[in-house]
Amino acid sequence: MPAFSDNAISVSGLAKHYGEIRAVDGIDFTVQRGEVVGLLGGNGAGKTTTISMILGLLLPTSGRVTVLGHDMTTSDRYAVLPRMNFASPYVNLPQRLTVYQNLKVYALLYGLRNVDACLKTLIDDLRLAPFLNTTARRLSSGQKTRVALAKALLNRPDVLLLDEPTASLDPDTGDFVRSYLETYAQTSGCAVLLASHNMQEVERLCARILFMKRGRIHAAGTTDQLYAHFGRDSLEQVFLDVARAPDEAAAQ
Repeated sequence: MPAFSDNAISVSGLAKHYGEIRAVDGIDFTVQRGEVVGLLGGNGAGKTTTISMILGLLLPTSGRVTVLGHDMTTSDRYAVLPRMNFASPYVNLPQRLTVYQNLKVYALLYGLRNVDACLKTLIDDLRLAPFLNTTARRLSSGQKTRVALAKALLNRPDVLLLDEPTASLDPDTGDFVRSYLETYAQTSGCAVLLASHNMQEVERLCARILFMKRGRIHAAGTTDQLYAHFGRDSLEQVFLDVARAPDEAAAQ
């Protein structure tokens, strides 16, 4: 039985190399229970590779990842996978199944009890009823985003990894989804790692922010700490400073 720790996610010396390409190059960070942490960076910064290693989908070249005390680089990860989930609008659901069929299949795969009651709650909470009987291939981009989030919340995860969770949503629906995630993290104690290019979303939801560049973490802290460090007053300006600065100048 793993020892209790406030750190739901712990990453130490994590690296993933593809030949001479260092997609992730020795990073360290933690996410505590009940905390939302932003993972920011330009395309190719290493965010998706990092998330894939936390999920146990990729084995690191070196370093260690533990989730709720379980080592994700060994078979020990199977003990914690039922307590995790992941949402991305860029990962397709089975296209011929309706929204309801997709959610029911995943609920059964997760081994949930009271499947119908669980589905009803999520359908109501995320306002899926108008397109519940629509096949996945016919969903709009915004509808796919909401269904992906519903799938990720089916098992009431203790650790939730989100990749652009409000992509393609209109402002009203985007605000609704952010409020839902905010409430879920606060009431469930779920640890959330959020990758997003929406700086307002990150500032609203995240207690801390990690900026990645070329596989490394080049800046980290609360929004106030980052503003003070870079002499800026918005996350977008900080993002641009990190992205455009020479590597040695961007580092902490």
